[in-house]
Amino acid sequence: MAKVKTGIVQMSCSADKAQNLAKAIDKVREAAAKGAQIVCLQELFTSLYFCDVEDYENFKLAEPVPGPSTEALGKVAAELGVVIIASLFEKRAEGLYHNTTAVLDADGKYLGKYRKMHIPDDPAYYEKFYFTPGDLGYKIFHTKFAKIGVLICWDQWYPEAARITALMGAEILFYPTAIGWATSQDEATNTEQYNAWQTIQRSHAVANGIHVVSVNRVGLEQDGLMKFWGGSFVANPFGSLLHLSSHDQEETVVLELDLSKTDRYRTHWPFLRDRRIDSYQPITKRYIDDEA
Repeated sequence: MAKVKTGIVQMSCSADKAQNLAKAIDKVREAAAKGAQIVCLQELFTSLYFCDVEDYENFKLAEPVPGPSTEALGKVAAELGVVIIASLFEKRAEGLYHNTTAVLDADGKYLGKYRKMHIPDDPAYYEKFYFTPGDLGYKIFHTKFAKIGVLICWDQWYPEAARITALMGAEILFYPTAIGWATSQDEATNTEQYNAWQTIQRSHAVANGIHVVSVNRVGLEQDGLMKFWGGSFVANPFGSLLHLSSHDQEETVVLELDLSKTDRYRTHWPFLRDRRIDSYQPITKRYIDDEA
């Protein structure tokens, strides 16, 4: 389809998993009522962002994927005729967990999942304690309305991930996200961090000539020490902002994306044509020493 109506759900979360799922479903319904065909939920939307601490009790939040949440969302997807992108805490086996996003097609069918490849370990973002790095590789999903690529949060900072997913044929690149500011930070630092976050993702749109949709959460968490900065946005294939959400409000937004613009931008700015794939072998190295 040349044009696709895409919904983004930017919301706050509570400590009640069932309540968060119900709230997300209400937001999906709201997006569908506005005409959305594909709806993206934020990272780990069924819970508070629990990776602020290393606590074994938090593993109880995990579930199989597919599992209870995908089953519930699949029914909603089929009822409304929408695609749902759902980021979940996956329990793969005893003692083995992933940060995973599932895709439900417009008929409710579970299309598959992507497991987050890049796992951070920073103050208040102790994800390596919980998540095993993804082992499914990069993925695209052939939904009713578009071929979509899904990456997750920390993946945002890696142009290699966006490039590979685009080369696999993604027509839209989605980034479910959970990122925020320490409330003790100064405003200049906050602004610099948010601008870097937005800029790197808009650059993925430019370099690959595809729409980028980034969906973040809002709200104070971690006993008020962390403010998730929202700022969800949609960028066109040349990085121009089509939508920008607030930093502190819940929002359900639907935008029509014209996927035919990919061909126009890639033709006029032929970055894919001019790639020197014969020269890129060094990218597979961790670092290139001068002496090597």
